[in-house]
Amino acid sequence: MPKGSNTPVPTTALRVDVGRRSGPGVPDADASALLLTGGKVRSDDDFVFYNQPAHASGAVRHEGKRDAGGRVTDTLLVDLTRVEPGIETVILAASCDGGTFGQVQDLYIEVKDAANGTVAARFDSTGATTETAFVLGEFYRRQGAWKFRAVGQGYSSGLEGLATDYGITVDEPQHAPAAPAAPVPPVAPPVTMPPPVAPPPPSAPPAPPAPVRLTKVTLTKAAPSVSLTKQGGTSGALHVNLNWEVRKQFSGWAGKLGRPVAMHSDLDLDLCALYELTDGRKGVVQALGNAFGALHQPPFIHLDGDDRTGAVSSGENLTVNLDHRHLLRRVLVFVTIYEGARSFADLHATVTLRPQHGAPIDFSLDECTVPSTVCALALITNTGGGELVVQREARYLVPERGVSPQRTVDHAYGWGMNWTPGRK
Repeated sequence: MPKGSNTPVPTTALRVDVGRRSGPGVPDADASALLLTGGKVRSDDDFVFYNQPAHASGAVRHEGKRDAGGRVTDTLLVDLTRVEPGIETVILAASCDGGTFGQVQDLYIEVKDAANGTVAARFDSTGATTETAFVLGEFYRRQGAWKFRAVGQGYSSGLEGLATDYGITVDEPQHAPAAPAAPVPPVAPPVTMPPPVAPPPPSAPPAPPAPVRLTKVTLTKAAPSVSLTKQGGTSGALHVNLNWEVRKQFSGWAGKLGRPVAMHSDLDLDLCALYELTDGRKGVVQALGNAFGALHQPPFIHLDGDDRTGAVSSGENLTVNLDHRHLLRRVLVFVTIYEGARSFADLHATVTLRPQHGAPIDFSLDECTVPSTVCALALITNTGGGELVVQREARYLVPERGVSPQRTVDHAYGWGMNWTPGRK
């Protein structure tokens, strides 16, 4: 589509991919959406992006990144059947992290029917220079139907400037000056009468909603670790999500062997965690054997469910209760293939750790080039000095013949547990 043109789109669930070419020195690009009435959001809740990944209506959801064959896509799912009647426009934007769009090659936005993959619209954005954010396109209502317009409007003020233009209140951390010490009042002489009772203070007005935080941390091979303590994420719930996508064309390890093995609709991946507590107790949290764990008693880790699709950010999640961090020595989050494939070949996945306080942490898995059925994702370590460190592992492991994936990851990280067969 040329810039400024429009086309009808089906009123259904649509997959919106913001894509670019990957490579050394190419900055990251993040997709976002704003739901507008009269050209502005109704509240900060109408902003959907990596720190606020789902709209309350269920109409828009941020699903994360995939890196496949030198191309990265960041995906939004927009269900036009669930957009509230008062919403007139859904803005589709991209922001640049660590550079400008002049450094990004082959930037595009593509709209597909989420059910059958049919392309409804595509706009290739060219000619960028110093812009750090773009409105690439928009869905808008016209005579009871929906259309997509290719916009291509750039911003040099990044995601913050774009969001502010549409009415979002953005958090700007400030260091307030220290308040002067209050003078010490003189000691009053004793009195024979009690002091008068002061009237109750007027009720305080409700606090305004917290502004939107735009910060995030992306782990890479060059910068594989981050301190949760320095990020302020040492209390509350830490949610860990694995989001994956599979391809029907096998170009990786499976394709080289001529095996149509890898990704079927019945693929079942299991998110798991090995844990070690400070008192020496060790164990595993996983769907296998219904070992779902517990949040408010040891091991303070809970698996929310057993998702068999990986298609949504609200799917299978692991939660760690950081209020008991002093009782956790280390936690290794890993994923196994339970059924549906022989290897992780041609699986494209993103791992997101979202602390209740502090910036979210995400990273992508590298393409699997070995016949692996277990992948170590992230290692969370209590250093002993009160600091929690998250380490990107993204390590594919190949079990020996007759050895389970769980025993394989145990051996690789020296957990030293005894394993017996189990079933869901």
